[in-house]
Amino acid sequence: MAFFNRKINSDLWFQLAFHLVLWSLWIAWPFIHAHDNERYTRFASYLIPLTMAHIPLFLINTELLIPKVFRRKGVGAYLLSLLGLIVLFAAFQYLIRGSYIPEEFRRHRTSIFWAVVPVLFATAMSTGYGLIIYLSKQEKAKQEEQAERLKSELSFLRSQISPHFIFNVLNSIVYLIRSKSSLAEPVTIKLSELMRYTLYNSGSESVPLEKEVNYLRNYIELQKIRFEEDVDIQLHISGRASAQQIEPMLLIPFVENAFKHGVGLIKEPVIAVQLAIKEDRINFSIRNKIGPESIENKDGSSGIGLKNVKRRLELLYPHMHDLRVTQDEEWFVVSLMLQFLPGAEAGLTVNTDSKNAASSANLMPSSL
Repeated sequence: MAFFNRKINSDLWFQLAFHLVLWSLWIAWPFIHAHDNERYTRFASYLIPLTMAHIPLFLINTELLIPKVFRRKGVGAYLLSLLGLIVLFAAFQYLIRGSYIPEEFRRHRTSIFWAVVPVLFATAMSTGYGLIIYLSKQEKAKQEEQAERLKSELSFLRSQISPHFIFNVLNSIVYLIRSKSSLAEPVTIKLSELMRYTLYNSGSESVPLEKEVNYLRNYIELQKIRFEEDVDIQLHISGRASAQQIEPMLLIPFVENAFKHGVGLIKEPVIAVQLAIKEDRINFSIRNKIGPESIENKDGSSGIGLKNVKRRLELLYPHMHDLRVTQDEEWFVVSLMLQFLPGAEAGLTVNTDSKNAASSANLMPSSL
């Protein structure tokens, strides 16, 4: 019962159609060849059981010898087994013809040629068909194995997101408790909302673009509360967030990295974020000021978020993104163009400007 309830894939449909067409033509060919010859038509009717006897030969070769003998024991064992199969079925055909076909068709009844040639022809077809199916299955299995490896790698990369983010969040909470206790409670509540999004969505295959954009905006707003006027934080989000889906937590590692290395002892720190949402893609840019201490004081965990997101982009958006990371003595700049699959419809309008948005409009690198 389970077999009938199973979804039949395209490969199985192809095989069923192939066998239906092949054996229909195989059985009908003697009748087609007979035309209006009544005697040959009667002879063709006697050939039906003999013709159908080639079906088990075909199946034994394609379903047993090729996948079992050829794959496990090699070409030599397969050819020897195939030779034995040919001899067995040719002998069967010859004996059946001698006892089953009437005397009036004696020439066809006693001819070894007519017993052996159809068997050889059926064997040749089954070998060609079986090898094609076998190689196709091998290639498909290889692709599935590779897909599983990539899926496992992606799952591991996603599992790194939450601990990495939570670690940064805890640092923020500790800082607020020590220096700005009046803000600690409301900020902790807001942080808990961000963490809830992280915990419940970081393992998902995709989330609506609108949610990811709101998450990015809320994260930066919290950083504004934390740093107040100490850091010039610029945010500009423009365009229309539609029903498009995006890998969760894809942009935030770049922002985390900017806040990790773009504040502190840096003179007049600036972190500028720009996100332009278009119908078929998003253009994202973030740049932050850096100083010598930003490079010298990197700990062992530095760069984990960036490496993570780079690998996820390679796995999920091959040939659909352009990531550029540049650095000079003063600025660290990340620019990302991410293309969506076509067909998404426009939805909610998102247009958020922070202070200094007008000046931040010129921060998008020309490559985007």
